[in-house]
Amino acid sequence: MSRKDSKGMFAAVLGKLDEDTKAEREIPRSSSPHLMKVAAGVRQMQERSELAERLLKEGAAVIEINPDDILPSSISDRFDSAYDNEAIAEIAQSMLERGQIVPGLVRPVAGRSDQYQIVYGRRRLAAAKQLGIKFKAAIRELSDEEAVIFQGEENTAREDLSFIEKCLFAHAQEQAGFKRDTICASLSTGKSHISEMIRIGSTIDHAVLHAIGKAPGIGRGRWDEFSKACQLEPREKSQQILLRAIQDADFSTLSSDDRFLKLLSLLPVLEKPQKAPVKGKKNLSPPRQWRAIDRTVSFSMRKTEKKAVISMEAENGPEFAEFIADQLDELYAVFCDQSAQTGRKDHD
Repeated sequence: MSRKDSKGMFAAVLGKLDEDTKAEREIPRSSSPHLMKVAAGVRQMQERSELAERLLKEGAAVIEINPDDILPSSISDRFDSAYDNEAIAEIAQSMLERGQIVPGLVRPVAGRSDQYQIVYGRRRLAAAKQLGIKFKAAIRELSDEEAVIFQGEENTAREDLSFIEKCLFAHAQEQAGFKRDTICASLSTGKSHISEMIRIGSTIDHAVLHAIGKAPGIGRGRWDEFSKACQLEPREKSQQILLRAIQDADFSTLSSDDRFLKLLSLLPVLEKPQKAPVKGKKNLSPPRQWRAIDRTVSFSMRKTEKKAVISMEAENGPEFAEFIADQLDELYAVFCDQSAQTGRKDHD
C-alpha cells in the first residue's frame, strides 16, 4: 500500500469516526449498557486513529508485514495472558469483519532488511497471526529509548494497563538498564511514582504476580500493602504460603481481583503506627492556599509557632515538590539574606 493510499484510507476513517463521536455524545445517560459500550469503543477507536494520523504526518511509511517477520518487544508491558486466543477474540473478530483499521508501530531490526521489532500493537499483531493475515504497521527508525517511550505512551493514552502491569513495565525497564528519565517518559509520571512502582514490581515474587494477573480493580494502595506484607518476617514462610495457594485447583477459577484478595488475606497484617496522644490543642493557623493558573499544582500550608505543614497536590504536585526540594539551599540563602536586610531596617 502506498503512503498516499494510506493517508486517504485513514482520513476517511477519521471522518467517519468524527460523525460517530458526535452521535455518541447525543446518547442519553439512561441508554442501555450495550450502547454505552459501543460509544466507549468508538471513542477508543478515534483515539487510536488520531495516533495513526500523527504517524502519517510525521512521515512514517505504513506497509503490510508477515507477522512471522516481526520480533517481540524487548520490554513486556502486559501479562502474557493478554495475548492468548480468548483475550484477543474480540479484536480478531473486528479485524475479520472490518480489517485492521489502525496500524501498529514497528522498527527495523539492525542488519536485517526483512525483519522488524514490534513497538506497539501487540494484540493486533496476535490477532493477525491468529487470522493468518498480514499486519499493517508504520515503520520508524527508533532508538531503544525512543521505542520504549512510544510503547508506554500508546498504552498510557488508552489507559487500559492496570497498576501492577505498569509496575512490571517500570521494573523491566530498570532491569534492562534504562535511565529513570526514560522510564518516567514511558509512563508519563514523576520519579517518585516510578520509584514506588519499581519497588512494588521487584518485591513481589513474579510467579505470584503472574498467577494473580492484571487485577484491574486493585489500585496503588492495596498493591503497596501487599508488597510490604510480603517483606514482613519471616519472609520465607509468607513466600511458601503464597506459592502453595496459587497451586490450589480452585485458585485459577477466581477472577484476577479475587485472586489478589485471596492471597492478601493469607499474608501477615501490617500493624498501623499508633498515633501519639495529643498533649494539648495546637493553635493551627488558617490554611494558606495557592493554585497554579493551569490548575496542575495546588499548594496548602498550615502552621503553629514551631511547625509548618505543606502539601502539594494535583497533577504536577509531586514533581513541583521535588523541584522545590532540589533548590532548598538556594531558597534558604535568599531567605536568610532577606531576613538580614529586614533586621537591619528594623535597627535603623
